[in-house]
Amino acid sequence: MKDKVNPDYLEKVKHLDAGEAERILSRMGGKLPKRFIKEKLTQDEALALQLEIEDEQLHEWREKVAKMREEDEKRDKKKKD
Repeated sequence: MKDKVNPDYLEKVKHLDAGEAERILSRMGGKLPKRFIKEKLTQDEALALQLEIEDEQLHEWREKVAKMREEDEKRDKKKKD
């Protein structure tokens, strides 16, 4: 897990309302919630790390979906030929 908080994500956290922050905190997984609860991280740091994790996961998901679509197109093209 990353120990350093990206300043870009800390800036994003400043613009969240309480409801959005609560939703993001509810999605924390792994060691992050324990570190937050034990007060090793501030709420802003925990939120920033969670946002960064979610952005990375979204990027990976988009790559996988693009690859699946390419494979589907190749398969469909072979069927037509």
